[in-house]
Amino acid sequence: MIHAKVTSKGQITLPLELRDKLRLVPGSRVNFEERADGSFVMRRKTGDIRDLKGILKKDGAPVSLDGMKRAIEEEAVARLLRSAE
Repeated sequence: MIHAKVTSKGQITLPLELRDKLRLVPGSRVNFEERADGSFVMRRKTGDIRDLKGILKKDGAPVSLDGMKRAIEEEAVARLLRSAE
């Protein structure tokens, strides 16, 4: 069992063994889930693709994959021509 102590400020320093097992690095976020029996489970928060929904504004109709490929190709050609100047 891994133990940690709560400071007077409510902070906990997680032991290295636990940080390694959870792959936590500075800035990592964790979730606490309460179970029916009153115990808690702590998990490393991982990104969910659904969290990204709505963060970008839509301007006009969606672009097709072919349209994206064409735009990438055109920009690649334009950059190549600029670099040759």
